[in-house]
Amino acid sequence: MSYSKLIRSTLFRPTLIRRTLVTAMMSALTAVLLATAASQALATELTLVRFGPPGEEKPGLIDDQQQIRDLSAHLDDITPDQLSDESLARIAQIPVSSLPVVSGNPRLAEPVSGVPKIIAIGFNYVDHAAEMAVELPTEPLVFSKAITAISGPFEPVLQPRGVTKLDYEAELVVVIGKKAQYVSEADALDYVAGYSTGNDVSERAFQRERGGQFIKGKSADTFAPFGPWLVTRDSIDDVQNLAVWSEVNGEMRQQGNTSQMVFGVAHIVSYLSQFMTLMPGDLIYTGTPQGVGDAMTPPQYLQPGDVVRIGVEGMGDMRQEILPPR
Repeated sequence: MSYSKLIRSTLFRPTLIRRTLVTAMMSALTAVLLATAASQALATELTLVRFGPPGEEKPGLIDDQQQIRDLSAHLDDITPDQLSDESLARIAQIPVSSLPVVSGNPRLAEPVSGVPKIIAIGFNYVDHAAEMAVELPTEPLVFSKAITAISGPFEPVLQPRGVTKLDYEAELVVVIGKKAQYVSEADALDYVAGYSTGNDVSERAFQRERGGQFIKGKSADTFAPFGPWLVTRDSIDDVQNLAVWSEVNGEMRQQGNTSQMVFGVAHIVSYLSQFMTLMPGDLIYTGTPQGVGDAMTPPQYLQPGDVVRIGVEGMGDMRQEILPPR
């Protein structure tokens, strides 16, 4: 029935009009509630890993008993294509009990393969800026790391040739889940697939004493380990209240919290999207708290044989042994 016919047929029937309007309103409200429920259904709590020998990694997830479950019957790998809300929701719908338990103690690789780019934020913790004797930035200090620097969470860090001031930086790593351009801070976390632990390994002499930008001191092979887990964003109640720590040879060096960030995660994602397009799988190293070796008196730089452990609350921890140059 057309709208005009409905009006004519109900012109002198106010009760029917009221009922018709109520029905229409209820239908509209139901549609809104269903859309909201569908959106909420995409909320996904997963802890994803990649395991296996180099070049033969398989996708997996960590179950409630901290066992690795094999996902390889359902997907080939964990790549940027698997990081959208819809893709993660499909993974979450797989009954965990149906997935084989991985036996033994397999090698864990970086939890995402095919990372397109790495962006990092400098001096983003109040106490770290103070220990480095720099003023707090008024905008995020942005630099990049070469993707060839990526390595697994338990792979050794290789000193580059000519190294003199090798250092560690414990960091929360943001993993982008969908294309982000000009996003608002209010919506920014919707573009995040999840989080991981990272070590922004740095050669301070290359970084500060060789001219140019930070990237030279941040990009040697093995200078961007991350993992062991990719923890989806819905698994984290408050990304701005997570402990971040590091230790060297068993000595605690860094004990910070993401609440100490100068610029929070949502601000960083929104800010970066004003200057570049963020793509699925992009990594953002979000800064480090105080306690780096460069700021100690005297400075304590990493040497061959040193062992660095780094962790972020809820993300698992990493371990890297320092090896001499090849």
